[in-house]
Amino acid sequence: MRVLVTGGAGYIGSHMVKLLGERDHRVLTIDNLSEGNHWAVLYGELKVLDLLNFKALEEVLLEFKPDAVIHFAAKVKVPESVKKPLLYYENNLMGTLNLLQAMERTGVNHLIFSSTAAVYGIPERIPVVEEHPTKPISPYGWSKLFAERAIRDFSCATGLKYVILRYFNVAGSDPEGKIGQVSREPSHLILRAVKVATGQLPYLEVFGTNYATHDGTCIRDYVHVMDLCEAHLKALEYLLEGGESEVFNVGYGKGYSVLEVIKKVKEVSGCNFEVRYAPRREGDPPALVADNRKATRVLGWQPRYDDLTFIVKTALNWEKAYINRHGD
Repeated sequence: MRVLVTGGAGYIGSHMVKLLGERDHRVLTIDNLSEGNHWAVLYGELKVLDLLNFKALEEVLLEFKPDAVIHFAAKVKVPESVKKPLLYYENNLMGTLNLLQAMERTGVNHLIFSSTAAVYGIPERIPVVEEHPTKPISPYGWSKLFAERAIRDFSCATGLKYVILRYFNVAGSDPEGKIGQVSREPSHLILRAVKVATGQLPYLEVFGTNYATHDGTCIRDYVHVMDLCEAHLKALEYLLEGGESEVFNVGYGKGYSVLEVIKKVKEVSGCNFEVRYAPRREGDPPALVADNRKATRVLGWQPRYDDLTFIVKTALNWEKAYINRHGD
């Protein structure tokens, strides 16, 4: 199978490229390297280009002739989206529109789209099912929901087959330690915590302690990045075998609070690092936990790494390895 991966030099995309390469699929990566890294692309070729460059994008599709596209390329930081909403609408929505138009012009008819649980906003009930009302509370969430709507409408008009995967909180790194999460301005809790534990940051901030949860901090469903990538591969196989266009949640169906995650990182790292408390951030719902029964039933997705200790260990091991290779 020939698969084009947008954003394939980034965190999740690079793990997807690794999985595809290991399964003997032919893969081509597109990435503008604003967040990604050339060295993270372990299989196939990397084309450095931006999805906003329609002509270059169309030329790549014409040349590579993929059977399907897995679309990761996006800006993903909720606080940044609140400060720079137009940047998120341009990058996440316009980039997707360009990709859809290029796919139509070049006859590519299968798409796996990287979406987010942020489209649900503040859930009315937990765990969250796919049919839950979509009411984002951040420009990031809206940019993804608008892209979902564009994909659905485009599918109705052209016959495009798609799967939209709504991620919950992706964490951890390649268990083999070949690649992992790298961020110039880390915002994800587990990544920031392991950076504090390894001495790269002086302390860890907790944003909000008065949420309506058991300990006052936000609760999230943490899914290991390789399980997430396996869900993408299952979704792709489902489409190519004739499956109908669908939306699936990808999470484990259970949540951990910020304080529970911090306790786990301290336990795994053996480092009792400093924690400071700060006001809530805009765009953070109190709790997000997936109902994943649809993905397990329809796609046959069976997570392998549903264990917070394992997730933290892989993130910590990667962080230590990255420091050794590149310095802090």
